[in-house]
Amino acid sequence: MRTRLTVLMALLALVLAACGGEADETTTTAAAPDTTTAPAPDADTTTPAPTTTEVMEGPTAVPDGPITLAVMGPFTGGAASIGQEQLNFARLAVQHFNEEHGWDVQVFEGDTELDASRAVTVAEGIISDSNVYGVVGPAGSQEVDAVGQMFTDATLAFVSPSATDPGLSDRGFDAFFRVVPTDADQGPTIGNFIVDEIGASSVFIIDDQTSYSVGLADQISDALDAGGAEVAGRESVTQDLSDFSSLATVIGGSGAEVVAFPGQIASQGALLTRALQEQGIDVTVFGGDGFFSAEDFIEGAGGASEGSYVSSFAPDITGVDEAADVVTQFQDMHGDFGTFGPPTYVSAQVVLEAMLRAFEASGTVDRAGVLAEVGNTNLASTILGQPLSFEANGDVVGAQFFIFRVEGGEFVLAD
Repeated sequence: MRTRLTVLMALLALVLAACGGEADETTTTAAAPDTTTAPAPDADTTTPAPTTTEVMEGPTAVPDGPITLAVMGPFTGGAASIGQEQLNFARLAVQHFNEEHGWDVQVFEGDTELDASRAVTVAEGIISDSNVYGVVGPAGSQEVDAVGQMFTDATLAFVSPSATDPGLSDRGFDAFFRVVPTDADQGPTIGNFIVDEIGASSVFIIDDQTSYSVGLADQISDALDAGGAEVAGRESVTQDLSDFSSLATVIGGSGAEVVAFPGQIASQGALLTRALQEQGIDVTVFGGDGFFSAEDFIEGAGGASEGSYVSSFAPDITGVDEAADVVTQFQDMHGDFGTFGPPTYVSAQVVLEAMLRAFEASGTVDRAGVLAEVGNTNLASTILGQPLSFEANGDVVGAQFFIFRVEGGEFVLAD
């Protein structure tokens, strides 16, 4: 009987072969990258169960279950142009990761409007969603300050692409990392440039009352004092201020040669330059990284910001070899961009590759494992043109600031 059955099976195999049939192998086709907005978090637990391995053959095993990367940023509001750039770069990083590794990581978009209280509400929803294993953001230092302990208590790694307040490193936020340098480096960079390169001896300082702006203004003031320049005056404004005419008059009367305004809303920098121009006040404006927006600071000023300076925590990656493919793809999809998006791509890359290493090491994805692997990050190169690893306090190793000047309606790297 067995012999007869064997013969019949052999004949059947020959028939199938003649018809073009092949042996049935178990394969897994990677799903098309899904980087659309994930549903709003609604889970009840803050201690998610680990996502385990889907049983598969070969080296293409992927986590069994939803994997979500949360991205927090100002996607609407006064800093929306920057926030949208950050979001689109994060989406692109997720797309590239999914294509390379066959995963199906989704993106949850947490719009904070650059507001600390709103960031808290968004963070609460993220923490309660058991499918979220890492966070990119928040963007602003005041937001990081507000949610840092929450994410630390939840053992949820969060990597900011743009928070630069140096004090954040001393808060005890063990889950906090950033891929950009701090104001402890930026303040002296700006102050020294104003004294040594611009040659100014009198500077007026403005802050916008946020922890980022106040801290950086203090750092600039200290650097100016050390360099022998006088602080001709200092004023604080709110991020809602839209009429700078009175302040321009005060600046004009101060005799200052430079105005240092490390604000977060680039359109306010444009309004300031226009007010100064309208009153015929010949003074150079120097902004922080928050002003690096061609749309809001250059175009919004209608030519008044020409000759102004901006410091940035990231280079113009259009001149970085490692970034060539990303630059081309992003520009084809979204057009030109500034310096806020590329660090967001790198932040997402850090979290995603930490997920991958945690999964490869244990066969599971859980928040504790991802957090540990983020701390172990050691990238030989990035699209920022430099390697990336972290200090014990979450600060990036060896980061630097860049100075740009507005020339011919564009940001040009200063000599």
